[in-house]
Amino acid sequence: MLPLSLLRAAAGQPMLVELKGGDTYNGRLVNCDAWMNINLRDVICTSKDGDKFWKMKECYVRGSSVKYIRLPEDAIDRVPEDDGQRHAVRRGGGRGDVGGRGRGGRGRGRGRGRGGGRGRGRGGAGGRNS
Repeated sequence: MLPLSLLRAAAGQPMLVELKGGDTYNGRLVNCDAWMNINLRDVICTSKDGDKFWKMKECYVRGSSVKYIRLPEDAIDRVPEDDGQRHAVRRGGGRGDVGGRGRGGRGRGRGRGRGGGRGRGRGGAGGRNS
């Protein structure tokens, strides 16, 4: 199970989000994206010191500012069983049977084409004028 899958499965559930700065947000998860940016509704924000409170209808939290997230215990039961396989690492590119990433295949780069891979401007034998 992936953390992002767990978070997506918890849509509509109450959750607590603590930011790196210390503020906390309690609300219901509306949705999240691949960077764990979170949309909450019916939010109560608590300051770092715990002495100030704000009530907000909606809130957007940037994923990179999140310290931790607390979800209900039953959120793990909502994650689909096959979700981990859907996100398995695939080898190869996205272009049919052609090999994946890397340097193979096209014959470009050093040692090919004009100049024979000798570089530029160093002088010596083997250049154009030899």
